[in-house]
Amino acid sequence: MAALRRQHEQSADVIIAMKTAANRAHRSRPAVQRRTGRVAASSLSRTRRLARHLQKEAQSQHNNSEFTEDQKKTIAKIATCLELRSAALQSTQSQEEFKLEDLKKLEPILKNILTYNKEFPFDVQPVPLRKILAPGEEENLEFEEDDEEGGAGAGSPDSFPARVPGATEGTLLPRLPSEPGMTLLTIKIEKIGLKDAGQCIDPYITVSVKDLNGIDLTPVQDTPVASRKEDTYVHFNVDIEIQKHVEKLTKGAAIFFEFKHYKPKKRFTSTKCFAFMEMDEIKHGAIVIELYKKPTDFKRKKLQLLTKKPLYLHLHQTLHKE
Repeated sequence: MAALRRQHEQSADVIIAMKTAANRAHRSRPAVQRRTGRVAASSLSRTRRLARHLQKEAQSQHNNSEFTEDQKKTIAKIATCLELRSAALQSTQSQEEFKLEDLKKLEPILKNILTYNKEFPFDVQPVPLRKILAPGEEENLEFEEDDEEGGAGAGSPDSFPARVPGATEGTLLPRLPSEPGMTLLTIKIEKIGLKDAGQCIDPYITVSVKDLNGIDLTPVQDTPVASRKEDTYVHFNVDIEIQKHVEKLTKGAAIFFEFKHYKPKKRFTSTKCFAFMEMDEIKHGAIVIELYKKPTDFKRKKLQLLTKKPLYLHLHQTLHKE
């Protein structure tokens, strides 16, 4: 907790320093401009250090950690936002993608991390095992500048490079032990149809089971990075073992599939779209389900189709019952 308190203080320092730099940036005297540059550099350094501290805490595997898995995810998202702000500070563009006003929204979340239970205000995702670099460290993302703009070209079969060491395996869990009279569900994610499938970098799908209030009913699982892309499809061909017997799922629950991919120009992983399957759709055999626009609406109240084209998430369900 002492470390977290220091992070709280650093968070406040970052905001104060950036605000000072932003206010001074409008002045024109050379001496003030030099001071502004030093403050901005200091802000950048502090922001990156704080991002590194938070990322380490979010990825901590210690059993005695004082944070729940949901809290760690929130901490990791804050780290991603801080990295975006660092990139904005270095940008020569007049339009900053992550503004000082956005950064201010993170401070109360970080200060109240142990009790924070609201929806995160930005559509960013924690990036497992991706390194946040300190000032002076070399970055080697190994991507071409035109990757996002169609460098690979939709429709060209290819394998996805393993940009994040250790992240390609995913976080899939084994099947639960069988119980007499109870049903287990295996979902094979075969492929997803997207018009720009060929441009997606390091895509994977996060699978979660939520109740009507969007609360997790089982551990969240990430697939490995997709095996290939072909035409308008990203192929996975991976089995997901749902970590609860079907009979024990609460009424109104749904299984969510969030398609995520890495954006090298912004240096973070983003949710592109999502799909879900409700309880009455659980049955043996193949199923295709519609894709919806982000942000992911776990409460299923404001759904908007991603496209009018016949592009879907293709699944195959297997029910196991003793």
